[in-house]
Amino acid sequence: MFEHTAAAAKMTTRQLAVRYGDKPALKGVDLDIPAGDVTALIGPSGCGKSTFLRCLNRMNDTIAGATVSGKATLDGEQIYGPGGIDPVLLRARVGMVFQRPNPFPKSIYDNVAFGPRLHRLAREGEEMDAVVRSALERAGLWDEVNDRLEEKGTGISGGQQQRLCIARAIAVEPEVILMDEPCSALDPIATARIEELIDELRQSYTIVIVTHSMQQAARVSQFTAFFHLGEIVEVGATEKIFTAPANALTQGYITGRFG
Repeated sequence: MFEHTAAAAKMTTRQLAVRYGDKPALKGVDLDIPAGDVTALIGPSGCGKSTFLRCLNRMNDTIAGATVSGKATLDGEQIYGPGGIDPVLLRARVGMVFQRPNPFPKSIYDNVAFGPRLHRLAREGEEMDAVVRSALERAGLWDEVNDRLEEKGTGISGGQQQRLCIARAIAVEPEVILMDEPCSALDPIATARIEELIDELRQSYTIVIVTHSMQQAARVSQFTAFFHLGEIVEVGATEKIFTAPANALTQGYITGRFG
C-alpha cells in the first residue's frame, strides 16, 4: 500500500479499479492525496493517470461502459456507493480543468458566474460581481479582461481561456482542483503562467495534476505518483522520485528510456 501521511490526506483511494467494458484501465490503486499540496500523476500514455483523476470527481460516471470498484474518500466521506457524496455537490468541492481549454460559448462573466448560479452561492448584482472579480483575480486574468467581461470566453487566447476555465472552477470555492494536462495545448509562455498560477493556488487548494512533462511535474508538485499499466509503481516526495527513485521502472521512465 502506498501512503504519504494518512492524517494529512485530503482524498484517499483504496483498491480503486476501473474497467471500460472488458478492458481494465485501473487495477486496485491505493493512494493518499495530501492536503494543501500539488500531487503530480506521471506515466506513459494509456497508463491510467487520467482515468484515476476522473474517479476523484466521478467524471467516469459520464462514460458509457465504465465501471468503478473500490473506495475513494474526500475528507473521510465516501465518494462511491450507497450514502456516497452527491455527484453534483462532489463536483463543486472537487473542480476540474481539462486538457484543452473549454470555455462555454457565453460571455467571460457568465463563464465564471455559471457555477455560483447553479449552486446558488451568490445573488445577482454586486454580490455576483464580487465573486466573478475574485475568481478572475485569483486566476491571474482580471487585469487582462476586466474591460471585456461581456465578450465571448471563446474569443480570448488559448492561455487566457485556460485561466478562464481555472477561474470558473474556483468560483464555487472548491477544496480540490483536478488538472488533466492543463498546459498540453498551450505555448511555453502561457504554460509558464499556468505553472506560476498552480504555485499560487496551492496556498488555498489541494491540487492533483496529470502531466506528460517530467520537467513540469518536477517544477510544480510536492508529491509524485508514477503510473504504469493501470497500477501505481512508486509514489513519494517529488524530489526523491526524480533524484533517487526506488524502482527501476520509475528510473527508466524519468530518464526517458521508455514512455
